[in-house]
Amino acid sequence: MLNRREFLAITGAGGAALLFGIPNPLHASTEKEEKTMPYAAKDYSKLIGMEGFSETLLKNHFTLYQGYVTNTNKVLDTLGQMLKDGKTATPEFAELKRRLGWEFNGMRLHEYYFENLGKKGGMNKEGSLAKKMTEDFGSYEMWEKDFKAVGAMRGIGWAVLYQDSANGRLINFWINEHDVSHPAGCNPLLIMDVFEHAFMIDYGLKRADYIEAFFKNIDWAAAEARLK
Repeated sequence: MLNRREFLAITGAGGAALLFGIPNPLHASTEKEEKTMPYAAKDYSKLIGMEGFSETLLKNHFTLYQGYVTNTNKVLDTLGQMLKDGKTATPEFAELKRRLGWEFNGMRLHEYYFENLGKKGGMNKEGSLAKKMTEDFGSYEMWEKDFKAVGAMRGIGWAVLYQDSANGRLINFWINEHDVSHPAGCNPLLIMDVFEHAFMIDYGLKRADYIEAFFKNIDWAAAEARLK
């Protein structure tokens, strides 16, 4: 079942405006929608067939992701037009500016998530990421225990391994919402989606089983390539 924010992500970025009883500028004209959009949804169909992830679950997840891309483009386009029209002091502008963080991060986090999946074989324990985990957590095993514990926390959100750009330290964070609680100045290395849509079709309430399936399919080379 989609929560309120996920429903709005699919039905249109203007949904938030409607909740506040203000007009929906995103649906006011088809001319704006015909403009060249800056972001295009990426094709992650290569993940279909991945162990522990049904085709139905993945296709539903891809559709949700595509909604974030579409709405990011719509919000940016509408905000740009409102800027040109001198409407920056309106409630619509303020609400859409707030909405942008949700739509954009929903798009980008899903891209990071899909792109760090699809491989098997485990981590290269001699690689730079494994060595950094050992340096900051004591061992890879201790890092994994901590990351899985974050992912198993009550609530919906994301479990993210971040690298602090200031000192290089690795820290596992819980991100409650797409646009809330991201650590400033940190670089995301490994992203695990723990919203219901990421696992409930296949696993119901058994999130721990989903987390195990996620770990079996991590593309560690993709995560290590993000290390600064």
